[in-house]
Amino acid sequence: MPDRPGTDSRVREPGWRPAGKGGVNGSPSDPQRSAPPVAGRTGGFTESVIREMTRVAGEHGAINLAQGFPDFPAPDILKEAAIRAVHADLNQYAVTWGAPRLRRAIAATRERDYGTPVDPDREVTVTCGATEAMASALLAVAEPGDEVIVLEPFYENYGPDAVLCGARPVFVPMGPGPGLDLERIEGAFSDGTRAIILNTPNNPTGRVFTRQELEVLGGLCRRHEAWAITDEIYEHILYEGEHVPMASLEGMDGCTITISGASKTFSVTGWRVGWIVAPPGVTGAIRKVHDFLTVGAPAPLQDAVATALEGLGPEYYRELAGGYRERRGVLHHGLREAGFRCEPPAGAYYILADFSALDGRDDDTFSRWLAAERGVAPVPGSSFFSEPDGGRDRVRFAFCKTVPTLEEAVRRLTGAAG
Repeated sequence: MPDRPGTDSRVREPGWRPAGKGGVNGSPSDPQRSAPPVAGRTGGFTESVIREMTRVAGEHGAINLAQGFPDFPAPDILKEAAIRAVHADLNQYAVTWGAPRLRRAIAATRERDYGTPVDPDREVTVTCGATEAMASALLAVAEPGDEVIVLEPFYENYGPDAVLCGARPVFVPMGPGPGLDLERIEGAFSDGTRAIILNTPNNPTGRVFTRQELEVLGGLCRRHEAWAITDEIYEHILYEGEHVPMASLEGMDGCTITISGASKTFSVTGWRVGWIVAPPGVTGAIRKVHDFLTVGAPAPLQDAVATALEGLGPEYYRELAGGYRERRGVLHHGLREAGFRCEPPAGAYYILADFSALDGRDDDTFSRWLAAERGVAPVPGSSFFSEPDGGRDRVRFAFCKTVPTLEEAVRRLTGAAG
């Protein structure tokens, strides 16, 4: 795996250790003594760049357009259901792999929205967010030495998740144009490929993979006997095209692991309720991993999410996408007016913007300057690439904020050149 120097690094070469006082390298009270070693797999990670920029935003009182959490309330139906569940004493462990009511609601929603029948008892696992879902899925299928294809730009957890399994992430650029570079992706498959991670709608690019692209990728998975692990957490935040679940394509229901959750759809990122839909055989393995990682997601919140899935109809999802479309317009127009180069995303709620016409600094320096001097915090673009140079002239902005918040951010960004 490529070395990524400096504070932007996400994963480094095996065996790398951070320098400094105390911790893994020594005791501050006795410099001659060394602490016991930590596992080599952890030495290559740094803390999340996204969450670091949230800290920077707080330090400077900046508008946080770095971390993707809304600053507006969740639907009342969820909050009221959570309160009822707590008062009804649904406060003990749910079934480890998910409360039956929630699993049934997830299965019914998949069939309603995509026409794919799902067995709630054998094919659905409720997790502590989509983040745990991805880790559980990879731990269930990847062996040490396997290869996991990751399309870049990528959400920063995917590479480390593969490394935690002992697998080797193989990073493949999506392509410079609006479509995927399918020929290059095909070339990345090998006899050692165990899985490909697909995130559509995509974070950070906002791309929505087409049916034709997914059919080609599905054919590659079948040919190489590889899993398609799809992160579909933004499935209902769509402006252009259609969301096509990989599992709904012919021949793919038996080799697709689908991940989604409540965080983005219901604006409850702190609740940590996600889920996995997968074939029965791999579901058994996933549930074992999930059990030993987290035991289970919060019981009263599972009940509240079930209430929302059962009670919110098509109008809610139309309004969700419509509200985000308006926010997208405010931020995209403002960024262009401020001198950033960017395209409106087709889905999700991020804009990956090129700032090279504004400033010659690198992405990390520019992001911190923007937070400190202009009062708006983005994410450095290099955190979404295996090689930092791939994102040195880009930053990512999240628009999951109220329109007044975004309008104020746009006002502050005007004249952002240093």
